[in-house]
Amino acid sequence: MAEYKVGVLGGTFDPVHLGHLIVAEDVRQKIGLEEVLFIPAGQPWLKGEKSISAAEHRLEMVIQATASNPYLNVSTIEIERPGPTYSVDTIIELKAGLGAGAKLFLITGLDSLGELHLWKNPRRLIDICQVVAIARPGHNKFDLRSLESVIPGASERIMKIEVPQIDISATEIRRRVALGLSIRYLVPEAVEEYIAAHNLYVQGGREE
Repeated sequence: MAEYKVGVLGGTFDPVHLGHLIVAEDVRQKIGLEEVLFIPAGQPWLKGEKSISAAEHRLEMVIQATASNPYLNVSTIEIERPGPTYSVDTIIELKAGLGAGAKLFLITGLDSLGELHLWKNPRRLIDICQVVAIARPGHNKFDLRSLESVIPGASERIMKIEVPQIDISATEIRRRVALGLSIRYLVPEAVEEYIAAHNLYVQGGREE
């Protein structure tokens, strides 16, 4: 049976922006993925002390942002799960739902891997999926071999991929909205319209 390769791109997506879409499409083509699943976080454990927009808004923005690309789909798996969300739990649940023929590729920023040892059950995670590390502006110097001291064998289970360096951040988008500045060309037009229609981010920018 042919392997069905699925990319998994999680995040708060507060809001989703063109940088997310560019990364997803670039990784999809380079690895030959059948699809990339965008998974908006419910309550991300690493950001538990910081306020994020309601899940319904973040989900709808992702749905609208990905609607024009048949290879980009959206999963509500983490939003529907109560309590903090962990990557390993999401991957286990996705694998159970997709079946034995699916191979999952967890797409994450290279900078995030510096905290891999803090993730829930990182050993299990890298054993059950292929981690794809992407360099982000200002965070492309991380040496995967530094993970070996805390998670032996980790560097061999992580694939590093160079993607276009698009320096767009959700934090900056929220700040610009709060200041009444344009976010055109930073987010899809549908997302820009949704933010305006629902009066999101006008109370002040929030740090991610």
